[in-house]
Amino acid sequence: MDVVDEYMQGLYKSGLYPDRFICHHKQGNQVEIEAYDTGKRYKLLTFCTNDVLGLVQSEAVRQASIDAIVQYGPSNSSCSALSGRIDLHRQLEQEISSFKHLPHTHLFLNAWMALQALMDAFCHLAIPIPGFRHTRETLILTDVLNHGCIISAIANAGNRSGKMFSHSPDVRVKAYRHCDVNDFSRKLRRYAQPDSRILVISDAVFSMDGDIAPLPEMLDVLENYPGSVIVMDEAHASGAIGATGRGIYEHFGISPQQVLDRGISPLIMTTFSKFAASAGAAISSYSQGLIDLLEVSPTSIGTISLPPPTAAAALASIRQVKQQPELVEKLQSNTRYLRARLKDHGFNAIGETNVIPVLLPPEFNPKDFARHLMEEHDIWVSPIWFIAKPRLRVTANALHTKSDMDRLVQALVATREVLYKSPDRETA
Repeated sequence: MDVVDEYMQGLYKSGLYPDRFICHHKQGNQVEIEAYDTGKRYKLLTFCTNDVLGLVQSEAVRQASIDAIVQYGPSNSSCSALSGRIDLHRQLEQEISSFKHLPHTHLFLNAWMALQALMDAFCHLAIPIPGFRHTRETLILTDVLNHGCIISAIANAGNRSGKMFSHSPDVRVKAYRHCDVNDFSRKLRRYAQPDSRILVISDAVFSMDGDIAPLPEMLDVLENYPGSVIVMDEAHASGAIGATGRGIYEHFGISPQQVLDRGISPLIMTTFSKFAASAGAAISSYSQGLIDLLEVSPTSIGTISLPPPTAAAALASIRQVKQQPELVEKLQSNTRYLRARLKDHGFNAIGETNVIPVLLPPEFNPKDFARHLMEEHDIWVSPIWFIAKPRLRVTANALHTKSDMDRLVQALVATREVLYKSPDRETA
């Protein structure tokens, strides 16, 4: 542990370690937090929550979670393969399948486990059976800016979970430039073999850049590779893009069935921590066989199924989204308004979704900017510097008012004027 201790001392002194806070109360976008190290309390307007539709505080969602605890208790205490699923699981899977227009769905505790299970199932077929030989190589193509859960899963795709030294066929992983369809096409032409099983995986909305994967152009390329599979991680797309919040396919006016008709198999991963006021994830597919295989993958068997209150909250949230499309409309209206206001004041806000990264000069520490906003303007945004170019990660949601957003922009302008002392310095 001496190496870790020495390293951490240097990390603390460098100022790179994230500031830590404890949340004591939340009402709408007003939060009361405590600084972990000093104990100082703040009452803030937040722009760093992923509760994009404001459903965490929905009375219907809260009551559904409470009712599930009363009926089932707080945990299932085992996996579905060993002790069965509760009816909430079946209802939630059916609701997601309807929402995403894919008939079969399986639930997971989180996205990291869902994607590892997918690698086990697709690349290695999860469970060896006598007399069946799987010899075809898998080629995985990934956007270089994909989320860490994708990167972690594909980095371990060469070995089935629980069996480090696998005798399964080869898995090759190749990255293509961010949202660059030409490079995507080049990589396929270069690395795909006649017998390759091709799996392409991408964020639908990228969590740090706030932009959208070029799905139509990717499908045009994949049409030349019949039988290929395309996985869209819709963590930041569900509830946020598309006229009714159904995600990237609705955003581009494409149905999963149209993709299947072109010889490509669409898979969608839905997560519940952003739009669905809960936690957990699900993978949806046209293939009942793949979904059944996911259920007996090592990742599914080796943990508990989604807890009842968590499943109930996600289920109630998705039903709220279906019943109240105005929530999605409000989120998208707020996104357009805030992005326009930032642009009008000279801020470099990249992307096109409610995830709004405001890029800062490369030599600037975004923690200083965020601290000034907190201390002087009672506003909370997320500073990002250790996993992406320096930026403030602002997230708009359906509960923000124009007054809230105007207040944020005014605070950003005032903070810029204080911190960017040189008059000829490049603006944010």
